[in-house]
Amino acid sequence: LCRELSDLETQNEQMLAQMNQLKENEKSCQELLERYDFTEWEITEWSEQRAVFNFLYDSIELTVVFGPPIDGDVFGEDPSRKIVSLNFESLLDEEKAPPSSCLVQRLIFQFIESQGCWQEKCPTLYYLPQVLHDISLVVSRCKILGEEIEFLERWGGKFNLLKTDINDTKVKLLFSASTAFAKFELTLSLSANYPSASLPFTVQNQIGNIGEEEISAVLSNVPIGYHYLRRIVSLIHQNLLQDPR
Repeated sequence: LCRELSDLETQNEQMLAQMNQLKENEKSCQELLERYDFTEWEITEWSEQRAVFNFLYDSIELTVVFGPPIDGDVFGEDPSRKIVSLNFESLLDEEKAPPSSCLVQRLIFQFIESQGCWQEKCPTLYYLPQVLHDISLVVSRCKILGEEIEFLERWGGKFNLLKTDINDTKVKLLFSASTAFAKFELTLSLSANYPSASLPFTVQNQIGNIGEEEISAVLSNVPIGYHYLRRIVSLIHQNLLQDPR
């Protein structure tokens, strides 16, 4: 009987371990789904004449104007129905919005304007899902960038980051560490394709010997991708601003 009880206890422990592992796997999968969920739009209107979509907490509005309905298309959703125009509008109050939100908005509209005539890219309803996906992808990436900047503004001190400034589409990071006898300003130029390409940068040295050569050596070891900016700051702190002893 004691042996059977011991076997049962072992089985229970194994089952409990398996359940905990499944919970961890579920959590990891959920985080991946949230990270790569590019459905950033909401439909606020769909009528016979037009559809209106909102992005980024209702700060960007896309209005799609339809052509005449196709004969026999009761609901006006025939994929061959023509689209007359696509118009993007910013609804962000830049005077009240934080600088990081204004930066995100500028980068998104940089992408929108770089694409030329959207009506040519989306002449019929058939192409609309792809357009929504393409915009969602950029919105998702830029939104994460905004969250990274907000994180650095709040917790930058942990990385010897004194100040984070935004000027148009550039981010200025002022680092200072007495232990490394260093103070310098790193300016990174951002674009709508963040974080899929390395960032052009300049360095203005104020104290010590850290310049473009040292920063370049660090940046070359930071792979592009998710949380690129945060990882850049973290590696600069780790490699250049620690006590040299």
